[in-house]
Amino acid sequence: MALATRTAGEGFTVPEAIRTDVAHNARVWNYWLGGKDHYPVDTAVGEQVSSFYPSIGEVARADRRFLGRAVSYLAGEAGLRQFLDIGTGLPTADNTHQVAQRIARDSRIVYVDHDPVVLAHARALLTGTPQGRTAYIDADAREPGKILEQAALTLDLDRPVAVMLLGILNFVADTDEARSIVRTLMEALPVGSHLAITHPTLELGGEGNEAAMEFWNKNATPPITARTGAEFASFLEGLDLLEPGIVSCARWRGEDPSVAQFGAVAVKSR
Repeated sequence: MALATRTAGEGFTVPEAIRTDVAHNARVWNYWLGGKDHYPVDTAVGEQVSSFYPSIGEVARADRRFLGRAVSYLAGEAGLRQFLDIGTGLPTADNTHQVAQRIARDSRIVYVDHDPVVLAHARALLTGTPQGRTAYIDADAREPGKILEQAALTLDLDRPVAVMLLGILNFVADTDEARSIVRTLMEALPVGSHLAITHPTLELGGEGNEAAMEFWNKNATPPITARTGAEFASFLEGLDLLEPGIVSCARWRGEDPSVAQFGAVAVKSR
């Protein structure tokens, strides 16, 4: 581990023991989104992945726009005031709390990540409204029990919660374990809770996508797993899908060109 001191765009300095010699998903994703919080190794891997799969930048941007549309629906039409965003990644424009609190200033948001750089940036940059509340949990997505226990310090888990799992279950290689994570989270929450989820796939096209994933898994961390539509649908078992169902995340209540990333929103109604 290299001991690094990082200065971010808002003028704060973050000392963390981090690997700067291995590309990391949160930082490469930041590169694809046009951010500045990444290292040369992240840029190199990001560019190489783009050379295999030129659409990867649009996938990242489409996933982000899905977040905006989903949270706008959840805080607006669905009337939710509590959000649990697991695997938030590095902050960028229109994060969950910003979208939700523009609609309802009393919204409460809990962000979850286990990367020290992500958490340091989140605590410095993701500040919410005085009427609402924003909190951060250092936990892995594979620890749903821990996440729920700590989220309960900020959220009222007896009232509906919107769970955000955007581009995170693809880092859980075992599909049964990924299903178990979703099931544990949603079973602990009351009727009226929602799940917003995205996940990469090889089924929606995109020349070079498979080769890009193979390169990623050899040269970056954490490794990624693409899933079929049927596997993605299994994460939503027991929930009621909202229109338009399971689609490319770019086409969920949007008109952008399709990308190789599933997106869906579902509600717990029983």
